[in-house]
Amino acid sequence: MQVDLEVEETQVAELPRFQQAVFQGRRLRQLAIGCGVLVSMGLVLGFFVGLFAPQSLWPALLFNQSAALLVVMAGLQSAWFVARWRVRAMSPEEPQTVVQEMESPSGWYERLLDRIGQRWLNLLRQIGAPTLWLGGWALLTLYCVVQVWNLGLPPAALGLSATVGAALALLLAFGLLVLERHLAQENPAQWPEASALAQLVRVSIISLVLGALCLLFASENAVWPMRLAVVIGVLPGLVAAELLLRAVLSLFSPRREQLEPTLLARSFVADMLRWPPQPLLALQHELHNRFGIDLRQIWAFTYMRRAFLPVLAVVAVVGWALTGIHEIPLQGRGIYERFGKPATVFGPGLHAGLPWPLGRVLSVENGVVHELATSVGETPAPVQADPAEGPPPITANRLWDASHVNDKSQVIASSRGDQQSFQIVNMDVRFVYRIGLSDEAALAATYNSADVPTLIRSTASRILVHDFASRTLDGLLGEDRVGLAQEIGRAVQADLEKLDSGVEILATVVEAIHPPAGAANAYHGVQAAQIGAQALIARERGAATEATNQAQLQASIARDQATASAREINAGAQAADLKFSAEQKAYASAGQAFVLEQYLGQLSQGLANAKLLVLDHRLGGSSNAPTIDLRTFTLPADPASPRKAAQPGASN
Repeated sequence: MQVDLEVEETQVAELPRFQQAVFQGRRLRQLAIGCGVLVSMGLVLGFFVGLFAPQSLWPALLFNQSAALLVVMAGLQSAWFVARWRVRAMSPEEPQTVVQEMESPSGWYERLLDRIGQRWLNLLRQIGAPTLWLGGWALLTLYCVVQVWNLGLPPAALGLSATVGAALALLLAFGLLVLERHLAQENPAQWPEASALAQLVRVSIISLVLGALCLLFASENAVWPMRLAVVIGVLPGLVAAELLLRAVLSLFSPRREQLEPTLLARSFVADMLRWPPQPLLALQHELHNRFGIDLRQIWAFTYMRRAFLPVLAVVAVVGWALTGIHEIPLQGRGIYERFGKPATVFGPGLHAGLPWPLGRVLSVENGVVHELATSVGETPAPVQADPAEGPPPITANRLWDASHVNDKSQVIASSRGDQQSFQIVNMDVRFVYRIGLSDEAALAATYNSADVPTLIRSTASRILVHDFASRTLDGLLGEDRVGLAQEIGRAVQADLEKLDSGVEILATVVEAIHPPAGAANAYHGVQAAQIGAQALIARERGAATEATNQAQLQASIARDQATASAREINAGAQAADLKFSAEQKAYASAGQAFVLEQYLGQLSQGLANAKLLVLDHRLGGSSNAPTIDLRTFTLPADPASPRKAAQPGASN
């Protein structure tokens, strides 16, 4: 129960916690100073070790353990503020009125600064020193944890320094354990904050013990000590985050100088560090102390507490039984092991079996095709995509003098004059493979080989060395290259079948064979000369083809013109013959009238543009008077049409 000094009946001198306030404040101050010294040493040592060995275990371990001690120091300082208030309540000091003559600021700028300073001082008084200090220590703790958070630390052996560090950590953990036991046995009436401080001390004890385990088991092959040294910071980080949240929330609660303060550095997370854990009981006490809500009076929560363990047991049993249900994807298969012995091969879909660890399923690929190079270089750094219209990237350079990460060097036979020798060529041979589709292949690939790509690469390397030892450079670059891929693929497949690997080689691709570096430039010249000769031949063939086509064009034009002229002459002769035949028939039918009509037609065409009057004595007979022909001589629209008959208009 908090003490309110404004109530006159309050006698603080009779309360045990006020009587022990001086002694408690002195002890808290000494412990806080000791923790501060240890934290400073740990942070400084971790900083300098991190400068010279950033991938070592020591920076993460020292920073995380210093963060745990920072949580303890924050709790001790918060309890010291409470003890100091009790000491002041036991012996209140009479306020002394000190009159100081202060000169009022003359300028507007000085008055503005003075007013801002007074407002900041009032704001800091309202917040209070305990809240500011607790928030600052919590932020520093979180910064220390985040600064060394790196789960990718490589394992390494620490030697004698690890043993010395583990011994010091265990010694410090033992001292803190003695302090925790002393605080846990304190009477709540004499020291109400002792139990909360004991919980914070447990955080540091756990961090130190886990750190000692990391140092003792650290080696070049063990990865878990490195991961555990980093994960240690999760516990003090959670406690620091809760303390920071409590410091922020305390800003919204009214603060009175005459009311006894409570310990601000209480942690629900640290309260869980007990055996057996009682999270519901801790939550119940927190609600009862803070808000006066007693969950024991609610029947539903009582029933939940009683049914929690049975329901949890049923859920655990059902969850354990569900581990026997296995889902196999479409592109995979599963080898079901019953009591560690392979029983069957599951296809895609849902399958039921014994729960773990009585039965388990090992994943196997189902028809997934892979491409494997015989030699793999270092993984290149990711590069940006080159523009489509820009120059080609360096990776597209396929010349022999360029370096290729997947090339493998082979020794081949060579001859210089009458002496036998050897040469070295670089080649890029790739295998396209998959795990066999049968159940026997899946079992063989799973149990007969630990690493399928490594097995294929080692087998292919042995085959290539044996096969290329009997070949020459001219043969590789010429006729032998056609069947080289098939021979290599058959040989590798035969060796894999002897080993019962369950691997099926689908294709073998010899992507490139590079001659020795000394012959590269000469071979470039040969290629250039060959390309030039081919270009010259192609150019001459083009010119000959062009001349042939031009001659064919001229001959075709002359032939077409002669054919057209002959056709025109023949058509004209046929037209004249038809006309002559028609005139003969007309003369035979009409006689002299046809001749006269032809005569008049020809005369009309000749005198088409003349204005004449023609009189002909032959128009009439011997007994008729002369007749005047009044027909007009105009050019008809169609010269081939017959002349119209004369219109009667003559006069005697």
